[in-house]
Amino acid sequence: MATVVSVSGAGQFLHHYPKLATVVTVKAEGRENALAIAWHCALSFNPPLYGVAISPKRFSYELILESKEFAINFLPIESVKLIAAVGRTSGREFNKFERFQIATAKPMKISAPILGDAYAAYECKLVAHHTYGDHEWFVGEVVATHYLKEAFDAHEVLNVEKIKPAFYLGNDLYAELGKIAVHHLGREDVKY
Repeated sequence: MATVVSVSGAGQFLHHYPKLATVVTVKAEGRENALAIAWHCALSFNPPLYGVAISPKRFSYELILESKEFAINFLPIESVKLIAAVGRTSGREFNKFERFQIATAKPMKISAPILGDAYAAYECKLVAHHTYGDHEWFVGEVVATHYLKEAFDAHEVLNVEKIKPAFYLGNDLYAELGKIAVHHLGREDVKY
């Protein structure tokens, strides 16, 4: 029998995981950084907007405010050590791109590097930011998109049999999809 636990407040506040693990990259005045981010999401199709939550303690926070742009990179589980490394170190102390020998691709419209291991990446121009609790919510308009054509189907949906995205579970734990079962449930399939 299942046991339900109730606590006052948020408890460990890990129940909303897993989340797709991503890496935000940014460059400002010759300084660049990469930061692992699990709190992010698409906000709008038109205009295309994407949001990321970043603590003001992070070096990338300062660089985004200076440059007014960032890139969000989606990485496969094979890049999990890189994701963890850029998430657990500070770009104030050293250049992460040099230290971790991170391969990059040239961006199209912004200065932030695109990660060579990314199966997809969005270049974003900052359009708004607001403080919520202990994080800043940065909203960027997607001005360019990079993706591996072979990683997606004809409708540009990720083919999870070809690419295994990295998922973050909290507490430095990462996961990949196990048994793959993709279910398409269109409006005609849902009775209400």
